Amino acid sequence: MTDLTASGAPSPLLLQGRSLPVQLGAVILGTVFLAISSQIAVPMVPVPVTMQTFAVTIIGAIFGWRMGAITVLAWLAEAMVGLPVLSGGAGGGAPFLGPTAGYILAFPFMAAGVGFCAERGWLGRHWLLAFAVMLAANVFALLLGTAWLAGMLGLNKAIAVGATPFLIGAILKSALAATLVKAGGHIYKARRG
Repeated sequence: MTDLTASGAPSPLLLQGRSLPVQLGAVILGTVFLAISSQIAVPMVPVPVTMQTFAVTIIGAIFGWRMGAITVLAWLAEAMVGLPVLSGGAGGGAPFLGPTAGYILAFPFMAAGVGFCAERGWLGRHWLLAFAVMLAANVFALLLGTAWLAGMLGLNKAIAVGATPFLIGAILKSALAATLVKAGGHIYKARRG
């Protein structure tokens, strides 16, 4: 069950105060959602377009900053030990050292940042504010990912292949995430009466 903030916006699930089995169940469901979202991809070189960033922002919005970051870290740990939970069924250490590493390393911070904003009720106040938070998280991933790529390809090439092709997707995924967060808030309020 969620809690309502003073603004009437739904706050993230109050997972920190829940029992360990509930928290573990939420983390498992979150990692499954992340793994499935990773498989929704448009192959590109050197970095594919995926729904990973969308899933990361939704996890942060629903779970809050601590449990959101923990969930994303658990998903990345699954990948690190070889489970095929990343885009294209990737797992193991290679994704953490290759062209996608900067984006992957951004994910826990994205979830934490969105979760932090959600815990303060910022995502439920206005659609535009929720969109701005989601977009800022996506831009953070693009910046970190492009910086990592720049070390491999040079800055101009990294921007050309690691940032520019993803801008429209970042805007669309942010809009979708903001819309779902707002819709979820309206549904929750309607059910509470």
